[in-house]
Amino acid sequence: MASNPTPPAEPQDSPDAYVGLDAQGAERLARQRGWSTVRALPPGAIITMEYRVGRLNFEVRDGRVARAWKG
Repeated sequence: MASNPTPPAEPQDSPDAYVGLDAQGAERLARQRGWSTVRALPPGAIITMEYRVGRLNFEVRDGRVARAWKG
């Protein structure tokens, strides 16, 4: 029987560190810190809620990150 694959490591990075940054700069910084996927969303966007290791989500208002969370 094959073993389960090991998911990629997630950066040891706090999403709160991105709140208040401009969206483009925050995305660039997140990728430098090792996030494989960065998703910028408008406030109130309807999204799927499955957890993806290595993904960082931003809620962007007026060009700035208002909220950030993993998965």
